[in-house]
Parts: sequence; C-alpha cells; structure tokens
Amino acid sequence: MDQRGTPTRPKNAAAKPDRGDAIVQEFLDRLAGALTRGDGRTVASMWAVPALVIGDDDIKAVTSLDEVERFFSGAKEQYNARGITDTHADIQRLEWATDRIAVVDVRWPYLDSRGNEMGEEASTYILKRDGAGDLKLHVALMRGASTPA
Repeated sequence: MDQRGTPTRPKNAAAKPDRGDAIVQEFLDRLAGALTRGDGRTVASMWAVPALVIGDDDIKAVTSLDEVERFFSGAKEQYNARGITDTHADIQRLEWATDRIAVVDVRWPYLDSRGNEMGEEASTYILKRDGAGDLKLHVALMRGASTPA
C-alpha cells in the first residue's frame, strides 16, 4: 500500500487484467449467506478436500466434506447465541497468485438484528478454481476476532 492506503502491486508484478475479482466477492457472499442460515451443506459444497484450517490454538486437516457440513451446520445457533445474526465479506486484499489460485484477506463484521456492528473476525483464504472453473476453499487461516472498544 502506498501512503494513502491504496493497494499497490509488487514492483516485479506486471499489471494483469481482472481474473475474476467479482467472482471471489460472489463466492464469499454465498459463503456468508450459508453460514448465517446454518446451511452446512452449501458451505461444504464450497470447500475442497483435503483442506487445512489454521488458527492460533489448532491446525486441522479437513479430510471430508461431511466433516465440513457437520461443523458449519451449527454455526447459525453459535452466532445467534452471541447476538450475531448477519455478516458480509469485506475483502481487505485480494491477490491472484496464478490464474486459478486466489489469496484473499477478509473481514467479517458481526452484525446484530438491527445491522449494528458488534465486533468482527478476520480470515485469509486460499481459493482455487477446480476443473470446472468453480472456486473452492482449500486453506483457511483464522486471524482472530475482536469486539468494539
């Protein structure tokens, strides 16, 4: 980033046309909707296996889509118990490492039923286009959560 906060490319990186930035936003929006509905099946359909989830306290190899579905099926109740009813993907940074692999930093605001922000969490994802050209989540790096001061 430059001094104004504008994203910049590394000096050795050639400017490349948009490789599907809108597709990444659509993918993340679909993920947010499925999470807040507790739709583990849709969430699982967006992952590839094997996958990896990395956080401060754990590293988890994900070996089946059933495992993903079971884990995320209870997400709605977990968030609702904390007063969180909605979120959306706020892309902080998106880099296409190749034509098929995207690295994306995402801020997920915690929103209550009135749309008020109650905190946030952040993650970095590695997404890869499969043979059909669909994005699939391969790596999730959990950066942590915070609440407003």
